[in-house]
Amino acid sequence: MARKDTIFERFLAPVVRLFIDEPALQQFYDTTDWQYESDRFRRPELAYPAYYVQENFHGIEGGYLTPGAAVSYDPITQYALPPSETLIRQGLIDNIHCQPRRILDLGCGTGSTTLMLKQAFPQAEVIGLDLSPYMLFMADRKAQQASLDIQFIHANAEQTNFPAASFDLVTAALLFHETPAAVSQAILEEAFRLLSAGGQVLVLDGHQKVLRQLDWLHNIFEEPYIEDYATGSVDAWMGAAGFGAVRTDDQWWIHQVTSGTKPLPKGKQMSISTSQHPILAEVVGPAFAVDPVV
Repeated sequence: MARKDTIFERFLAPVVRLFIDEPALQQFYDTTDWQYESDRFRRPELAYPAYYVQENFHGIEGGYLTPGAAVSYDPITQYALPPSETLIRQGLIDNIHCQPRRILDLGCGTGSTTLMLKQAFPQAEVIGLDLSPYMLFMADRKAQQASLDIQFIHANAEQTNFPAASFDLVTAALLFHETPAAVSQAILEEAFRLLSAGGQVLVLDGHQKVLRQLDWLHNIFEEPYIEDYATGSVDAWMGAAGFGAVRTDDQWWIHQVTSGTKPLPKGKQMSISTSQHPILAEVVGPAFAVDPVV
């Protein structure tokens, strides 16, 4: 249950509730066997990191490890991402510069971006990963309703246990503002390990420069780590993790999408023209050798 003393609950929630079918949400909440549904995804051996269990995200007691957070996330988020949640998430999709065969969406939450990834690349294997089994249940439910074949995994984005170089694309949408900077760095290092050479990582989140100027926003939605995020740099974190061709694009002024590419091994020859693949050309630089295309 959300605390009543937060700014959001006192001033914004009454407005948002005008547009939300609360009786329908309450009925869904009351008629769902949350223990059974969450157990379908829960890995009992998974140890939750301290940053995740010690804070009440969005003023909700227990944070994302509660059914209430899972039920309320989508109805509220659609009004918290102007001008449109779909447009904001589409910004990540539009910045994909590869044709991925395997995609991993870290911190997938209720799967909104995960579903869009599968719709954009229907032939790819798409996996969503999150720490909350309740959010994973909601994500899987949405995927089934959309007839999309997506696998959802209960795991920590800092240490996924997937094999190295097993993905072509790794994404993280609206995750980093909810993690300490050191954790964001660790997640990017894990993404680097998971990507094959030439693979791409994409991070969608709030615009860091804008957030630095809007301190009052930090308290509205009770995001415990948003100041840590705002004062950092996703570009720098990606560079420190080893990514090349790092670039951040503005999304509707208050959001940003940052892209990075895992460099190819030095001296590796490929039968490919860098003029046709500027991202690769930027990553490997002048040492890139081109075999003649036969």
